[in-house]
Amino acid sequence: MSRTALTIDALGDDLLREIARRGGVRTWPANAVLVTEEDRSDALFIILSGRVKAYGSGDDGREVVYATQGAGEYFGEMTLDGGPRSASIMTLEPTTCAVVPGPDVREFLASHPDFALHLVKKLIRLARASTEHVKSLALEDVYQRIARMLRKLAQDEGGVLTLPERMTQQDIADRVGSSREMVSRVFKPLLEGGYVEMRGGRIALLRKLPARL
Repeated sequence: MSRTALTIDALGDDLLREIARRGGVRTWPANAVLVTEEDRSDALFIILSGRVKAYGSGDDGREVVYATQGAGEYFGEMTLDGGPRSASIMTLEPTTCAVVPGPDVREFLASHPDFALHLVKKLIRLARASTEHVKSLALEDVYQRIARMLRKLAQDEGGVLTLPERMTQQDIADRVGSSREMVSRVFKPLLEGGYVEMRGGRIALLRKLPARL
């Protein structure tokens, strides 16, 4: 069995394995742009290994990160209606994807209604996340947005809530729609107050975060 087949077989979802076999496998280095916002390319990308971020950028060069994705997840479904890409995608580390052309995706959907349901559920999650993000930007200050993000991403590791990936202050700023300088001002009292700690480049939550600073 080829390495490509083994990589696809490693996917935990039977439907994703089946549709992934209809695409070609490609690998990109870190910091490669796979698709660009407003692009009209038509393909579904299934991540076999690595990690990517979905982001938007303004005319002034500022970015907002919508989400990160890893192995077993996919992106590109928003072009199935014939519209443009809704976000740009960049690799965060060397990444391998099965790239399935749009016509093959639509054919697969027609013959596999279970995957259509899989897709609908993902789109519902995206819509909920988008609603939550807009609400957060409108009603919460920068600290509240950062605290929400930390609580959402943190995972229990030996009894300590820790972010699973390294995030710089600029990464956090891009996720919450702020500036690196503002994030730095927020983190200073959290670090000094013993609420958070850096462990090997990752953020650990040592105490319950205050409602406000």
